[in-house]
Amino acid sequence: MTVLMILLAIIGGSLLSVQAAINGQLGSQVGVLKTAFLTFSVGAIITALLIFFFETPHTATLLDVPKWQLIGALFGVPYILIMVLAVQRIGTAVATVAVIFGQLSMSMLIDHFGWLHNEEIAFNPTRAAAVICLGIALAFIYSSQRSKA
Repeated sequence: MTVLMILLAIIGGSLLSVQAAINGQLGSQVGVLKTAFLTFSVGAIITALLIFFFETPHTATLLDVPKWQLIGALFGVPYILIMVLAVQRIGTAVATVAVIFGQLSMSMLIDHFGWLHNEEIAFNPTRAAAVICLGIALAFIYSSQRSKA
């Protein structure tokens, strides 16, 4: 099951890169905010249909959970806006690796300190090496792109 979840996460990441490239192009033609609106509108409609047809009942509703848990929904907005802008200026690869670098760094802080009621997973040299390697990858991708400009 773990391997399947990793594969699904890789597929999800691949789809985000395709979305970023498409949204970057669309944003340059119709505007960043209209592109973000389209992304969220289509996503909301599809998600509503998935909820209606496939969601299993839960004991809690969105009104029952701690209110701080609802703010997670707000974080998608800056992500989409930033990616639409960034892809146009620095390309899909650099923007995507930069996002992953930010995700990895913050997720390791969340794990290490157990923030947001998550299980504590200690920061260690192996995890530090992963962040360093990704930072080096970002630098290489960015510099190879700049050398061709």
